[in-house]
Amino acid sequence: MPQNQEDFVETVDKANAQARCHGDVAQRDQAVNLIEETGHTVILTPENNARVLRKIDLSILPLILGIYFLQALDKATIAYGSVFGLIDKAHLHGLEYSWLGSVVYLAQLVVQPIVAYILVKVPLGKFLAISVFVWGLVLSAMTAATTFPGLLVCRMLLGAFEAGIVGNINKAPAFIAVTQMWWRRREQPMRLGAWYAMNGITNMVGSLLTYALGHIQSPVFEAYQIIFLFFGLITVAFSFVVLAFMPDSPLTAKYLKKEDKLVAIERLRMNQQGIKSTVWKWDHIKEACLDLKTWLWFAMLFVISIPSGGISTFGPLIVQSFGFDQFKTVLFNIPFGAVQLVSTVGGAWLAMVWKVKGPVLMLLSIPPIIGCVMLLTIAHDGSHRGPLLVGYYLISVYPGITPLIYSWSAANTAGETKKKVTTAVLIVGQCTGNVIGPTLYTTAEAPLYTRGLRSNLALFVILIALYAINAVYLYILNTRHQQERERLGKERKVIDWSMQVVRTVDKDKETALPAGETQDNSLNDVTDIKNEDFVYVY
Repeated sequence: MPQNQEDFVETVDKANAQARCHGDVAQRDQAVNLIEETGHTVILTPENNARVLRKIDLSILPLILGIYFLQALDKATIAYGSVFGLIDKAHLHGLEYSWLGSVVYLAQLVVQPIVAYILVKVPLGKFLAISVFVWGLVLSAMTAATTFPGLLVCRMLLGAFEAGIVGNINKAPAFIAVTQMWWRRREQPMRLGAWYAMNGITNMVGSLLTYALGHIQSPVFEAYQIIFLFFGLITVAFSFVVLAFMPDSPLTAKYLKKEDKLVAIERLRMNQQGIKSTVWKWDHIKEACLDLKTWLWFAMLFVISIPSGGISTFGPLIVQSFGFDQFKTVLFNIPFGAVQLVSTVGGAWLAMVWKVKGPVLMLLSIPPIIGCVMLLTIAHDGSHRGPLLVGYYLISVYPGITPLIYSWSAANTAGETKKKVTTAVLIVGQCTGNVIGPTLYTTAEAPLYTRGLRSNLALFVILIALYAINAVYLYILNTRHQQERERLGKERKVIDWSMQVVRTVDKDKETALPAGETQDNSLNDVTDIKNEDFVYVY
């Protein structure tokens, strides 16, 4: 790290020269501009790293958790509404209810290319606030929809405006961008896991709130309409909080002093992924489309999203098929959320401790396989409600899989445009799976839902094979980078500091980050494949 003016000038000159090798200097990461403006960099220490990380966690994470909690809650309202008379009152027949679940993801699928471009060009904080406000309005408007066409249009608009935030109750292109922009790769799994764990909290809190709302006797609104209106208005109100407090990047965060912004830059320099660039690069798009791991992650998200879309839409109806009334059905959905919470946070913690994601994903795929087998083989009668609930709760481990797939992708993709395009491709796979998922379940197949559960069982098995193939490919890419570093006269094997604990920078002890060649490409908006210093995470 440059510690004086001469070292700084040398570093900036080197960055400028390398930026020209990859295009125009203006196309480099915006972090370089801040370094030039201040005239110096900082040395990352355990103390300043912990201080800035704490500020980021206390300022950014609550906003992200709030947004994700509300989107998961808003999307789940259709499932809660189904328990409280939506299907009968709106006169839904055949696959109509299934399509109310699928159309959200179909809309997200259509708008993903637009979202990918917008996320490169517009301020991220403002984008989040506007998205939350509009989808809250749409959910509130669903109160007036009393027929299938009206509900279908509202759900379609809900999906379109949530597209930048979510792609099912799953991962989010804007949230992936936020995670890559604020946290080191070692820190990403726990943060991704934390906001995705809001799905579990949503199921618990949402079930309790729905239980209370379901008891309201209104001469004007049906119970399901009260649910739509209540959660929609809360979402609209929260959008103003996001607008006031969500910064667009670490470089514009008001709560970070200039020195803290430099610390944030040094923290993210380790990722070899850059911080922020607003230049749309077509060579990044080409690489993303030709990169095998893009399509492996696409396949993973497509496969996991089929059971995810089906179970999230029909979950309460599956529980109701065990012989419970509407209020007990909602209450028995609370443990489903608790298992989601434990599996998501536990999976993220294991990924951080083991510093790998493939083996953790394999581990998380086993309980849903067992749960599907139980629901397919155990008799659906009053004497087997306990075992049936256990099988259902074992399936509920699956939400821990999706955040790790996105975290795996986020940790192994570099280049601003490539990151956005890759995430968009993944969301397309996810949305496609979620469109298909609810159609494998129909209300006519109650109480067994055999077709849906059998397909889900096969897909969880396929996932394990995909994890193994991807891990092998990442090993091959790391080997190629080692050979390229050796050819350029660098160290063949380097430490991936983004996955390490920040240590002291005392000259007589292990340094937090090695100075020299391994950091040359970190702020030049270079893709992971073209950056020989990039280390892939298995």
